[in-house]
Amino acid sequence: MDNKFYNRVGGDRISSRQIDELIGLARGLAADGTINKAEVEFLQKWLAANAEISNQPIIRTLYRRVNEILDDGVLDSDEHSELLDTLNSFSNRDFELGEVLKPTTLPLCDPAPTLTFSGRQYCFTGTFNFGQRKHCERAIADRGGAAGNLTQKADVLVIGAYATESWKHSSFGGKIVKATAWRDRGLPISIVTESHWVRFL
Repeated sequence: MDNKFYNRVGGDRISSRQIDELIGLARGLAADGTINKAEVEFLQKWLAANAEISNQPIIRTLYRRVNEILDDGVLDSDEHSELLDTLNSFSNRDFELGEVLKPTTLPLCDPAPTLTFSGRQYCFTGTFNFGQRKHCERAIADRGGAAGNLTQKADVLVIGAYATESWKHSSFGGKIVKATAWRDRGLPISIVTESHWVRFL
């Protein structure tokens, strides 16, 4: 048998087992609805030891996010909820491993609007390829805008790339439902995807 073929098939089998193990780990970490710094450190060690599966986009994002969280030594409330969302999506297999989810059921503006930043108020929800929420908010501030909690004064709600088909039941779904209701009542709030937002940076 061709050694290259054997190694590839063997590698695929190992990768699949590791992904199953990571799904089990994610399910265990997210089961009680909270995650502490020691659990994040354990997840970081596991991901570092299994780096060969990090060619999968969501696993790469998860590894980067865990490293960013531990970089300052503090697990703040935004990081906590973002990481839980990601782990829940992962443990429910609510994603395709090889690609960012297609937000087919999300109530996005159609057509998607041209985005500007100066004097505009942004809100972010979900898990982002761009980085942690604070990095997204800094990108807005650097361009003269503001970012924070969802209020009726918000101009744009940006939904992270890893929003799932079951977004209404996720912890970030409440913001999407609220923004949609406001938009339906005539408030001028735009709802866009992360990929659309990034095009204007």
